[in-house]
Amino acid sequence: MTGTYLLDYGAGNVRSLVNAVKKLGHDITYVKDPSDILKADKLIFPGVGAFGSAMTSLHTKKYAEPLKQYLALNKPFMGICVGMQTLFEGSDESPEVPGLGVIPGRVRLFDSTMKAVPHMGWNPTRSIQGLGRAKDCGFEQDRAYYFVHSYAVPFVEGSVEAKEWALTTTQYGDQVFISSVRRGNIFCTQFHPEKSGFAGVNILKAFLDGSASTGAEIDAQLLSGSQQQQQVPGSLSVLAPTFVPEPSKDGFTKRIVACLDVRANDQGDLVVTKGDQYDVREQAVGVDGSKGDVRNLGKPVELARRYFEEGADEITFLNITSFRNCPLLDMPMLEVLRRTSETVFVPLTIGGGIKDVVDPDGQLHPALEVAGEYFRNGADKVSIGSDAVYAAEKYYALGGKGDGTSAIETIAHAYGSQAVVISDVKDAVSIPVIASSGAGSPQHFVDVFEKTNVEAALAAGIFHRREVPLEDVKQTLKQNGVKIRNIDAPLAV
Repeated sequence: MTGTYLLDYGAGNVRSLVNAVKKLGHDITYVKDPSDILKADKLIFPGVGAFGSAMTSLHTKKYAEPLKQYLALNKPFMGICVGMQTLFEGSDESPEVPGLGVIPGRVRLFDSTMKAVPHMGWNPTRSIQGLGRAKDCGFEQDRAYYFVHSYAVPFVEGSVEAKEWALTTTQYGDQVFISSVRRGNIFCTQFHPEKSGFAGVNILKAFLDGSASTGAEIDAQLLSGSQQQQQVPGSLSVLAPTFVPEPSKDGFTKRIVACLDVRANDQGDLVVTKGDQYDVREQAVGVDGSKGDVRNLGKPVELARRYFEEGADEITFLNITSFRNCPLLDMPMLEVLRRTSETVFVPLTIGGGIKDVVDPDGQLHPALEVAGEYFRNGADKVSIGSDAVYAAEKYYALGGKGDGTSAIETIAHAYGSQAVVISDVKDAVSIPVIASSGAGSPQHFVDVFEKTNVEAALAAGIFHRREVPLEDVKQTLKQNGVKIRNIDAPLAV
């Protein structure tokens, strides 16, 4: 069967991507056999996690050779994140593992001397080969896209990968890297379009709606050397490139995270709640001396969608105490994630209960399996709380060595270090840090970004109760010169 296929090798969250494709009115089929790859009219490869694991999976499943054949035929292909990195010759993340070698160059580790690593958050792109060509791929000016990676391909002006492949670059701190490539019908992004709001979904739309011939026709124009504006039938205007990037500057934005504390009420319904000194029940007491009802601030899926549309850069679900007796695969939070990812296209983080769990029937589920279920159902990160403390204690007890058994180690090995979020003090670490709790006004967000180096600020109750509209926070930050992502206009589908 022909059509659009998804190459999923079993790591990470592809549900959000599938939901975005379906929202755009397209069907997509999973690759289940190596022969499916060459059947595809269009192929999307959303690589997630570590480079070495991705390449090993491609070879184990016998996908590598038919994938290289597909690319050699110049058929429409979209690689995302590690799906883009695998096309290069190799990566410092797994030096002994060769890449597919379609694009010259190597993937390098970011330098953490001047910035946090991984690069996690929203950053704009800059066109290398003319704005028209980038627009043909769905890029928009003044839009930021969501990145989460520790490794990238450095942009070296004059190199083969820069001259023949680079479509856009992005600057993070003191380093400029290739954030998307295009040659012929091969198109890849280092960022996640399915997690980049409506701006990212627009890039998926351009790929899905584009004709198979457009890419080759545009390349022919570019290689002709003409500097005149040209028009390709069925495409936007295209400017032949000069291969000189626009002046680089770090456009990395601060993030506003909306947090939803989720638990079941006494009737068994999932609600968003908020504690008063950690007490999530109303103060009223029944005539029989019973406690008040669980404080109900709304339904989690509806609130998450509202925050997405209001401009939240990330949404966190905190699973508080309510699902301890549920078998893993029946956990209510999985359904919340599945439904949320149908309409919310920004990062979704899950916190609470990310550890080894035991079902009521005694079956043990390791933390890696728990995280895997969350990832497969829409989350792209998990937040580890108390288990991070236990892991640190064990690390020091072993003389500064990990034994590979902690939730942090097992999840990071399979999905990459960027898949695990741990709270810590910014001055003591070189990882991204989120400031949480205590905000009561837009000015508080300005203060935390001006007085500290945190990458993001998280709030809950003030957004739930509409005490402070999320839009007001972003507007106030802009007025005070804080880099922040623009609120996207809804996509016309």
